[in-house]
Amino acid sequence: MIGIILCGGAGKRLRPLTDEVPKTMLELKDGYTILDKQLLDFANAGIGRAILLTGYLSEKIEKRYGRSYRGVKIDYNVEKEPLGTLNAIRQGMKKAKDDAVVRNGDIVTDLNLKRMIKHFGSTDFLATMFITRMRSPYGIVELEGDRIRSFREKPLLEQHINGGVYCLSRDMPYGDFEGGEIEKTVFPMLADSAKLGYYKEDGFWIAVDTVKDLEEVRKEYSNRTDKPWGYEKILVSTEKYLTKELYIKEGYGTSYHLHRKKDETLYVMSGSIYVEFKGGKEYHGRNDTIRIKPNTPHTIAALENSIVHEVSTPHLDDTTRIKDFYVR
Repeated sequence: MIGIILCGGAGKRLRPLTDEVPKTMLELKDGYTILDKQLLDFANAGIGRAILLTGYLSEKIEKRYGRSYRGVKIDYNVEKEPLGTLNAIRQGMKKAKDDAVVRNGDIVTDLNLKRMIKHFGSTDFLATMFITRMRSPYGIVELEGDRIRSFREKPLLEQHINGGVYCLSRDMPYGDFEGGEIEKTVFPMLADSAKLGYYKEDGFWIAVDTVKDLEEVRKEYSNRTDKPWGYEKILVSTEKYLTKELYIKEGYGTSYHLHRKKDETLYVMSGSIYVEFKGGKEYHGRNDTIRIKPNTPHTIAALENSIVHEVSTPHLDDTTRIKDFYVR
């Protein structure tokens, strides 16, 4: 499976930030760009080769990423003038000569790519689209008769949207379309012929299209660090205790490690996990609590996408890795 990223957009709605910086190279936090995250997502899903479909300020992208980034080999396909996503993807797929994961270059999401690829491989569809539920940008007013019953603050909407990530077969047909957007041409054609499937997952998702979008995603990353297995977010840090949120993707786990001083308690907020100690595995689900004392080797792994809160004594850097399962 090859990775393909659409990086050619000029990001006009993000000007003046994109006057001299490609949209995909805007920073989520200091030194960490949208494209950094997307390539790391590929690496962590086992994708070792990526093709960047570039155009606007392509030389800056190639200067930063070269021919390899964090173990992912990189090729480029440069459009001299924008011809729409259909032609860009068609050229990328021609260069790939294999099934591919294609993603829009402005999408920041916690999508479990490994699970999506596995799902695609279990179907006969020529293309599979990642769909997700969008969070309302506004609070919702709920009515009952002639009165307001309650308010819901920015809920997830029931409808699903195109999440901007696709698994495409090397045998993808493109019909008679000469250009335009693939979402408005080839995908409707595939849907009409029952050859377009979907992979559904909720979680953090945002398309960075405006300055407001960028501010929102930077707010998310103000206390967050992406990990090979998901992310770690510091919720509370005081002199007495530390609280973190761990998001662990299905099929992934932390390193096998211990803490010399830190005494921690895990609270499973959603999903299901197991904690592996020297003596074996303990399986846990939502609302379970797990105490881990200092100097106890362990790893935390997810049986489904899971959120775990870790409350501990305040030792931020007190981690000794015994065995790592990922290239760092």
